[in-house]
Amino acid sequence: MPPKRSITLTQAELRLMKVLWGRGESAVSDMVSATSDDGELAYTSVLTTIRILETKGYVSHRQEGRAFLYSACIGELEASRFEVRHVLQRFFGNSRERLLLSMLGDDKISPEELKRLKDTIAGAPDEDLEAGEAAKLDESTATGEFAEGA
Repeated sequence: MPPKRSITLTQAELRLMKVLWGRGESAVSDMVSATSDDGELAYTSVLTTIRILETKGYVSHRQEGRAFLYSACIGELEASRFEVRHVLQRFFGNSRERLLLSMLGDDKISPEELKRLKDTIAGAPDEDLEAGEAAKLDESTATGEFAEGA
């Protein structure tokens, strides 16, 4: 039985998403060229990866002549928030406190980062997410799908 397909981004998928976020709509050949600085990727590897991203809902395409042009359906901020929610759920039992304590226990945190965290926490609202937002967040995390405008 093949392993369950992950809804999160692999390194290769993230690499292509960064190209699409930076350049916008692109053909596979453009993505191959754009990633050549990090080591040459084969056209077929990029094509396979971009099709997986399309299956996951991160990318869509349109045809122009004989070429397919791909564009990101999910913004970088939304994707990064989804990845953090996934880590929060998977490793920290949805406890933001446990996640933050884990980050604070890291010796590599700088005084500037610590100050920004303190300022952010001090400015956070006291009430929880509205019920509708929390339900939408839970549903998108469970299904791996992104809600429009989330």
